[in-house]
Amino acid sequence: MTTRSVTHDTFVIERSYPASPARVFHAFADPETKKMWFHGPDGWAPDEGEMDFRVGGRETSRGGPPDGWQSFFDCRYHEIIENERIVFTYDMYVNDVQLSVSLTTIELHADGDGTRLTYTEHGAYFDGQEDPSLRREGTEGLFEQLGAFLASQPANA
Repeated sequence: MTTRSVTHDTFVIERSYPASPARVFHAFADPETKKMWFHGPDGWAPDEGEMDFRVGGRETSRGGPPDGWQSFFDCRYHEIIENERIVFTYDMYVNDVQLSVSLTTIELHADGDGTRLTYTEHGAYFDGQEDPSLRREGTEGLFEQLGAFLASQPANA
């Protein structure tokens, strides 16, 4: 008999970006823009997915190292307040094994000429499949990529 378990974890990541809340929001809301920064690390095969950015809409992304394991992100949007807040839930899988379900909130606040982003994630991690600290680490990497992307774009982009 398999022993089943669930581990709950919450983490908060705060970042400041030298871009307006509208530019940061656009980086999450526009499918073509999001593809430029929301992806696996260098060396991974290009991610495949779709995005329907609206309340009730779904976003999926599948990727991983070439000839290796595949991660699958399956998201549903629950609240979108333009330039202020995005709330979504998502399931995370590796090789079709469900690792977790998370409730996530992204808050954007004007901070001088820039934006203060607060990301809060509440996760339920199943059967010891993933160490929650690895999820935080991966999410921090995505926000590093977002920062690099925003810094590479003209201020009026």
